[in-house]
Amino acid sequence: MSELADIFRRYGPEYIERFGENMLPSHGRAIHDIIDCRTEVFGGHLVKCGHCQTLDYAYHSCKNRACPKCHGNDTRRWLEKRRAELLETVYFHVVFTLPSELREVVRKNQQTLYSILLRAAAYALLKLAADPKYVGARIGMLAVLHTWTSSLAFHPHAHFLVPGSGATSDGRCRHAVRKKFLVPVQALSPIFRAKFMEMARKAMPDAKFPAEIWQKDWVVYAKPAVQGSDKVLRYLGRYVHRIAITNNRILAGDDGQVTFRYKQRRQQKQKRCSQWKTMTLPATQFMARFLQHVVPQGFHKVRYYGIWSPANRAVLNLIRQSLANEGKADDNHVADMKDNGQAGQQAGLCRFCKQGYMVVIGVIPRKRRQKYARSPP
Repeated sequence: MSELADIFRRYGPEYIERFGENMLPSHGRAIHDIIDCRTEVFGGHLVKCGHCQTLDYAYHSCKNRACPKCHGNDTRRWLEKRRAELLETVYFHVVFTLPSELREVVRKNQQTLYSILLRAAAYALLKLAADPKYVGARIGMLAVLHTWTSSLAFHPHAHFLVPGSGATSDGRCRHAVRKKFLVPVQALSPIFRAKFMEMARKAMPDAKFPAEIWQKDWVVYAKPAVQGSDKVLRYLGRYVHRIAITNNRILAGDDGQVTFRYKQRRQQKQKRCSQWKTMTLPATQFMARFLQHVVPQGFHKVRYYGIWSPANRAVLNLIRQSLANEGKADDNHVADMKDNGQAGQQAGLCRFCKQGYMVVIGVIPRKRRQKYARSPP
């Protein structure tokens, strides 16, 4: 079974030779980082087992946001930081999707329009949630940009995780009027559409937008999220560090072609069904599909709005205290998270004899980056 690094190592030179002059810097960086991830290029440590005396190399990760090998530890660290911000209340998962008619203009103006997508969606949620019929307060939001389908097609959309409680203008805590309902998506969609187009036209006055976008509803989806603080945190972590494809979905990468698994979703009798299928693409086309989901350099794909914004920490603390006073706090989740945080502490166990522990006996310095670094020494 091939990995993404194998695909880039094997077919990357051809791709760069063909498209190099037109490639974004972030795409070239992703190719080289993924190829060099956990190789001597990034340096590492020489370790030795205290039981069987076996020597092994432990190389550093590249930390590129598009790399499928680098996000396990990032997710755990993110969970630890976010635990302090979690509110003990019901949560909602809201998804905003841009219409297909806008995909080409968005692809050509990613830095500008990705940001507008997130800001327009946040504006729509804040505006509607402020209505006393729904919440009547300023809510908090975690927004995560996604741009892909399971088959790696370009499909820009944003996932929002929203607590069902917010802060009123006088600092009081107020809950959603209905426990399993935040705001009506039928009203949310036109607000999102109008705000996105207003901001896009202001930022890009010379751009031409298809007239069809006003004749169709923009898809907005909302449902209550899983309950319990630990589950909510893990749910958030999956979306924050998800990438376009993982190595276990790549089945083969030979003869100039790449075969991978994807999940086909369809609506059937009012139920959403999914089925795993396989797709085979020319290697250059596969790489182009993957790289189109590498966000521009410096772009923040995760953002916080409302009372979760860094500027509103004081308000967030007041709301958290108010919820605790209502008796909704669950002290057990802290102990649970501490226990879960111990996962991975046995990383020093020898992978050869499974009895001794690896001890660092030397440092491997970073090497000057070479094109398509190969296997460990």
